[in-house]
Amino acid sequence: MAIIWCSCGDGWPDGPSYYTTVGGGVEPDDADLEAALRREVMEEIGATIGPAAEFLTVTEPGEKVTVVQHYFRADVLDMDLGRRNGPEMEDPDVGDFSPIRVALDVSAVEALELQPIELADYLRAHVTSWGA
Repeated sequence: MAIIWCSCGDGWPDGPSYYTTVGGGVEPDDADLEAALRREVMEEIGATIGPAAEFLTVTEPGEKVTVVQHYFRADVLDMDLGRRNGPEMEDPDVGDFSPIRVALDVSAVEALELQPIELADYLRAHVTSWGA
C-alpha cells in the first residue's frame, strides 16, 4: 500500500491541531535541497528514503522574508522512530511530531487538516494517480 508520511502538529500553544509533511530549512552543511530533505526525514521520522522527485513549490512572500517550500515524493526505505533527533523533538512548545501513515486516496487526504492548503489541494487532485 502506498502511503504519505505526515507529522501531526498540535499547532502553536493553544492553537488548533493540523497535519503536515516532514520539513524544515536548508542548513549550511546541506549540499542541496535533497540533502536537506534527507536530513529532515531522518531527524523527524527516523527514516531513510529512496530517490526523491519534487512535485510542488509554494512561495509565501512576507514583509521581510519570502519563504519557499519545496515538496518531494519519495519511497520510505526504512524507519525507526528511535533514530529521530531533530531539535523539535525536545521542544514541547512546537507540537507533537508523531508520524502517521495516510493511504494514497482522496478520502484519507480529505480527512486530515493538512497544511499548507496548497499542499492539501495538490494532493487531493493528484493522489489517485500516485496510488496506481
